[in-house]
Amino acid sequence: MQAGRTVDRTVQPSDLCRKHGISETTLYKWKAKFGGMTVPETARLRTLEEENRRLKKLLAEQMLDNAVLKDLLGKN
Repeated sequence: MQAGRTVDRTVQPSDLCRKHGISETTLYKWKAKFGGMTVPETARLRTLEEENRRLKKLLAEQMLDNAVLKDLLGKN
């Protein structure tokens, strides 16, 4: 995220991306997503996104289990 904070300074985006090993597309996506956020807000967003991914995975597993059980009950 340091790259995103640096882009507002006088460094050229292409030089900044080369230094951090990222593409300019990635840099601009980060800037659009995190540009106006403070560090605590960014950390909170990351925490919520991770929790959301975890919950979606758990839901998918439960839905699969449910489908298997329904299938087994239907065959008896």
